[in-house]
Amino acid sequence: MHHLPGPVLREKHKKDKMHMHISAPSTGLRGKSRTKTKKHHSSTPVTSVGTSGSNMVPSLGDATELIGSDQPTLSEKLKVFKASGFDPEGFLTTKCRNMNQKEVKNLCLYLVDLKKASAEEMRKSVYANYPSFIRTSREICDLEGQLLDLKNLLSSRAVLVNGLADGIRIDSFTSHHEEKKGDVTLDDMESSNQEKWLVEFMETLEVLLAERRINEALDALDEGEQIAQQDNRYQSATSTAMLQLQNNIIQHRQKLADSLVESASHPSATGFELRSAVKALKRLGDGPRAHSLLLRSHYRKLQHYLRDLHPAGPSLGAAYITAISQLTFSTLAQAASDSLAIFGDEPCYTSELVTWAVNQTESFALLVKRHFLASPASSGSLRIVSECVQVCLGHCSTLETRGLVLSPVLLKICKPCVEQAFTASLKRIEQSTAAIAASDDWSLNYPPLGSRSVSASSLLSQPKLSSSAHRFNSMTQEICEDVGSLENLSLANQALESLLQLFDTYIKMLINALPNSTETENLEGSGRIVRIAETQAQQLALLANALVLADELLPRAVSKFLHLPQTDDGSRRGSDRHNRAPEQRELKKRLQRLVDQLRDSFCRQHALDLIFNEDGSVRLCADMYFAMDGDTEELPEWFPSAIYQELFEKATLVASMASDVFVGKDRFATILLMRLTETVILWLSDDQSFWEDIEQGPKTLGPLGLQQFYLDMQFVILFASQGRYLSRNLHQVIKNIIGRAIDAVAATKIDPYSVLPEDEWFTDVAQIAIDMLSGKEAGEYETEDIHSPIAPQSVE
Repeated sequence: MHHLPGPVLREKHKKDKMHMHISAPSTGLRGKSRTKTKKHHSSTPVTSVGTSGSNMVPSLGDATELIGSDQPTLSEKLKVFKASGFDPEGFLTTKCRNMNQKEVKNLCLYLVDLKKASAEEMRKSVYANYPSFIRTSREICDLEGQLLDLKNLLSSRAVLVNGLADGIRIDSFTSHHEEKKGDVTLDDMESSNQEKWLVEFMETLEVLLAERRINEALDALDEGEQIAQQDNRYQSATSTAMLQLQNNIIQHRQKLADSLVESASHPSATGFELRSAVKALKRLGDGPRAHSLLLRSHYRKLQHYLRDLHPAGPSLGAAYITAISQLTFSTLAQAASDSLAIFGDEPCYTSELVTWAVNQTESFALLVKRHFLASPASSGSLRIVSECVQVCLGHCSTLETRGLVLSPVLLKICKPCVEQAFTASLKRIEQSTAAIAASDDWSLNYPPLGSRSVSASSLLSQPKLSSSAHRFNSMTQEICEDVGSLENLSLANQALESLLQLFDTYIKMLINALPNSTETENLEGSGRIVRIAETQAQQLALLANALVLADELLPRAVSKFLHLPQTDDGSRRGSDRHNRAPEQRELKKRLQRLVDQLRDSFCRQHALDLIFNEDGSVRLCADMYFAMDGDTEELPEWFPSAIYQELFEKATLVASMASDVFVGKDRFATILLMRLTETVILWLSDDQSFWEDIEQGPKTLGPLGLQQFYLDMQFVILFASQGRYLSRNLHQVIKNIIGRAIDAVAATKIDPYSVLPEDEWFTDVAQIAIDMLSGKEAGEYETEDIHSPIAPQSVE
């Protein structure tokens, strides 16, 4: 955006400011006057601001209600603002005295937004009316030229009128100029002194022009014009002499002006000669022509330098971009300095300068876009594009001290190329990561050397990831650095959303790497193949990739263009949570939701492996408990069911590996075990066929089956509590399941509590099973108190 001429901008600023000062309060008061209330001076409640649950910005009338008081009529409401001693700060302080901190903060935020909106509206209004302003300025310049011609014409006509007043006929002067012969009369003898002076004057003027003594020639012309216009200096001057003097002055002025234009337009003319010619031309009274000549001369020199600078080869490097950018904007800066020095801040000249500078900037931006940005943008070379734009913006910003803000003009043309390069870079990251994921062995290693952010000294401080995660991280770090260097383009929000979408795509790749994933067929149909993580360690590596990226690396990358506080490790202190910026907290939540998708898919996959056989039949069914009462010849050997034994073994394996995989992420490991256990138990709780067989089936749940079911649930509670991942939600669901089974037995006219042993018996048997499955001898370790609060927070 470029500056308007000083006086015009100040005048418009005053008008807009006056308009804002008057319209803002009146709009709000009119909005309030629709509701008639009693006259009072208490402050209006503001609890509706920011608490209505809507994201709509309050209107101007609402803002006025926050600081104003209800009045019956509009005139009385305006009295307080019209008073000569009105103090805005004191008024605002009085009205905000009863507001709480949140309400005052909301009001301040709204006023700041209103200020920004007002400034933006003013800028749009200026741009909308600026072409008309420039057109009017040009018309005024043309009118000034016409007025100057009219002035000269009136001067010549005044000489004729004076001749008529002296009794000399017009036709005698005409015949005298046409014939230029005849005898000298007495009147001619009297005018000989004037004619002699005129001849000497013209000869002197010719000599000055021939010797290019411009300043002296201008002084002579000014002197001759003063003589011609002042009758009191030469009372006896004839109309013929005066007319001849006037015509000669006009002719020599035109001749001098043409000579100045020709000399200034010569390619070899120096800057000093150009400025001297422009000053002389302006002194001759042809300011618009002089200013246009100045701008055309700078333009010709710029084109000449660009042609000389054009490289012979096809390669166009950064050095060439820097050279032409510096040359272009230094030329614009010199033109602005010359214009200001010669013509000052007159609106007609500053408007022409601004228009010319905008046109030159647009031409330069189109040149850069066509020859330097188009190819890198299409190939996704955001680093090359960003460096080029940064160089141009750096040189362009030097003009701001001269009142020319041309960065918006440059950005308007270059921004589409930057956005194209950014989009292509995101696509390249996605394709490159998918290609690595197709052959990724899902083993965690340190990043390879050679990337922009990894050095040999910092290698051991880097997190361990698989090869595809390292590629994803390195490329996202680089693209965020490039976006961070382009603050003027306002790409931060777009980059943030694109980065989250890119991470979502990578999370889907990791989900598809799980065995028997429901999305694997869709992935293969799209032409992408992801290597399956077969082992438990590989599957945990998938979770480690997502967790480290979301918790550390991606927030660090985003901070490069959002200027958020960077974090170097996964640990968080209480004070850090409070000091964290709201934008960072929101980013962490969105990233964590994506990680939760992978975690839930992991838990669901392992739960399904436990619940179903390879042939698709259900292992966790009611028949496993009905069979306990079918064979009553010998008492069963009490031990948890096989499916719950496998659940314990799987949870134990995950817990033992998590300490090595999720370094410093103990909370994530705990929640992972919670979700894994909850997934199996919640499936049992929601399985309609299981409970239909228990409660309404032809077979009934007997005492032994109920005892085995009770033992299984107590076994889950015990090993989850000892592992510190028994959530309140899981504990409550298990209690509800046990109660439902007891009710089903009670419906068969059997007292369930008479057939169930004491709770200590179930605890002892479950502990023995845990010891045996863990490789310990029964009774070697004392059991832990299972009623202690294990998980302080409930996981939904």
